[in-house]
Amino acid sequence: MYDTFMKRLESGDLSVGVIGLGYVGLPLALTFSSRGLHVLGFDIDPSKIDCLNRGSSYIRHISSSAVSERLESGLVAFTADFDRLSEPDALLICVPTPLKDDRTPDLSFVENTARDIAGRLRNGQLVVLESTTYPGTTSEVLLPILAASGLAVERDFFLAYSPEREDPGNPDFATGNIPKVVGAVGPRSLELASALYSKIVPSVVQVSSAEVAEAAKLLENIYRAVNIALVNEMKIILDAMGIDVHEVIRAASTKPFGFQPFHPGPGWGGHCIPVDPFYLAWKARMLGREARFIEDAGWVNVLMPKFVIEKLAAALERDGKTVSGSRILVLGLAYKKNVDDTRESPAYEIIRLLLDRGAAVSFHDPNIHEMPPRRRFRDMHVPSVPLTPQTLSAADCVLIVTDHDGMDRSLIGANARLIVDTRNFMDGVPLAPGTRLVKA
Repeated sequence: MYDTFMKRLESGDLSVGVIGLGYVGLPLALTFSSRGLHVLGFDIDPSKIDCLNRGSSYIRHISSSAVSERLESGLVAFTADFDRLSEPDALLICVPTPLKDDRTPDLSFVENTARDIAGRLRNGQLVVLESTTYPGTTSEVLLPILAASGLAVERDFFLAYSPEREDPGNPDFATGNIPKVVGAVGPRSLELASALYSKIVPSVVQVSSAEVAEAAKLLENIYRAVNIALVNEMKIILDAMGIDVHEVIRAASTKPFGFQPFHPGPGWGGHCIPVDPFYLAWKARMLGREARFIEDAGWVNVLMPKFVIEKLAAALERDGKTVSGSRILVLGLAYKKNVDDTRESPAYEIIRLLLDRGAAVSFHDPNIHEMPPRRRFRDMHVPSVPLTPQTLSAADCVLIVTDHDGMDRSLIGANARLIVDTRNFMDGVPLAPGTRLVKA
């Protein structure tokens, strides 16, 4: 089976299945097909499949022309029929790994996908998990489900872990030019997975086990989470001292060694960074250990929306108003600038807190024209409005949550009456007479 896989890969006759066509899976499918391999993309959402099969993209930074071009090549197809899982030689799992309400790991998407695969698993297939998760998931969760098929790993099928490293909207790095870390449950699985990914990335970094690869992914993201928490906590402390944290960061950044600037915001977002500290902390507890520093950093970021609301409420109070009954225009729904990705966006928690306090909330995001439902906010809906002098001047407070380049800063400064800025977006922008700018 090992030799057959290698021969098919070397001849270009190998087919790849990508399960989950979101911000990770779709670019992965398009990249593999652009390298000449046949790709079958799977998703449980039929509307996504219909959209892709029409040659349209539902992800802002992936153009519809890129999708239609790959379709026309005949090297990629999309389906919601999971009975076809037996067709590809390699199956790459790119499904969500969110948190439950109690901030413990929710592996239901991985487990359900593994069961779907196990019911169709055939000799010679390689299965690779790309979803971010805690060390041990591949061996302790995925492997037993797949082994229930009756096939033996390293003999009949192969299993590896290779963490995704997508950064939606990054103009410099995309799937095809980012090195790939690969770990596996055995040497044959490691060699097959490494050979497969070497077709699309500049380098493959082999590690000794799937657990090492899983831990490397957590470290990459927890490094960022901890530093974001550090600068957010600095912001809270310096705010109480009347010191501008952004000026402090600029000054510290002049040091040519030993310092890397991170910037504060209203919280954190995206799939990985808000999730990974709690995945590792949960796994540590299972082993009788504590990830106290890491988990504390996570809670600093979780609580940032409350700090934003406190700053907003204080700013309104200075105008003789309360949050209740005030009209709040939220600028930015995505979790970071210039994307349409709302996964774990702090904007949702901020909006919920505003609604709970009786505010009338609307939002504007140049990349999102209708509020997508999120798991913890399924019943929360606020209207989208255009960014005009009228909508800005009608708001009692304009709250900047995401610093999109597509938002006209001059327009905001000329028409808003009160601006609460969580991103330093309005720094240096002229303001209309009487307009107040509050940094939060």
